[in-house]
Amino acid sequence: MFFLPRGAQAESFITDEEYGAMLYKNPRGIGCDKCHGEKGEGSLIVKYKEFNRTAGAYYERALNAPPINNLSLQELADGISSSRDVMPSYFLTQNEIIIIYKYIKSINQPKKKEKK
Repeated sequence: MFFLPRGAQAESFITDEEYGAMLYKNPRGIGCDKCHGEKGEGSLIVKYKEFNRTAGAYYERALNAPPINNLSLQELADGISSSRDVMPSYFLTQNEIIIIYKYIKSINQPKKKEKK
């Protein structure tokens, strides 16, 4: 697979938004949308039961992915590149992270009404 340098994007076959959608939905085998939702709003990953030995009972627990549509570029970059809790780290270039960030921001913008 070939990637064009940042300056060559005007000659690219796809737009930054299309590339951002591709990266968001499947950056390296699993997409951000699987856990963080279609628009980065966060979502439930799994519910499970955990046994508490002291109480001798099971408690229902939930694992939620946080929203990422309200993060700064730096916060998003830190989250992608560092392994925390259950979030795997992804090895994306700075340009790919910027493209994903712009994509998340663009899909969360209110739709402009067309003038007739």
